[in-house]
Amino acid sequence: MKIHKTPLLIGLVVMIVLYGCTTTPQKTPEQAQAVKVNDYPTRDRVEYLLNCVAQHGGLTFITQYACGCKIDKIAEKLSFAEYEAARTFSMLRSTPGEAGGVFRDPKQSKDLRKQLKEAEAYAERSCFVK
Repeated sequence: MKIHKTPLLIGLVVMIVLYGCTTTPQKTPEQAQAVKVNDYPTRDRVEYLLNCVAQHGGLTFITQYACGCKIDKIAEKLSFAEYEAARTFSMLRSTPGEAGGVFRDPKQSKDLRKQLKEAEAYAERSCFVK
């Protein structure tokens, strides 16, 4: 009687793959931070970079990399949801009258705008050589 080793080998490989997929290693604090930093969509990173480059005198080797650094530093301080809400509150707070009050007056608006301002100041100090 001859035993076919191929089905046994395939079964063993399938068991190893399935067992390997069921175990999830714990994330280190550094890995958890990396996930937070990388939750910004590419579109928003590029938009920030282009605006930053324009504010710092146009596209040069230095502004390109400094502005990329700046959005990374902001991402270290704020999740994307916080960043997006803070930007929205900041842009719409100048809406006149009662309609603008929704963006100017709430404590959440003030807190998020302050956090964004602090994150941008930190990023500016960290990334731009004076």
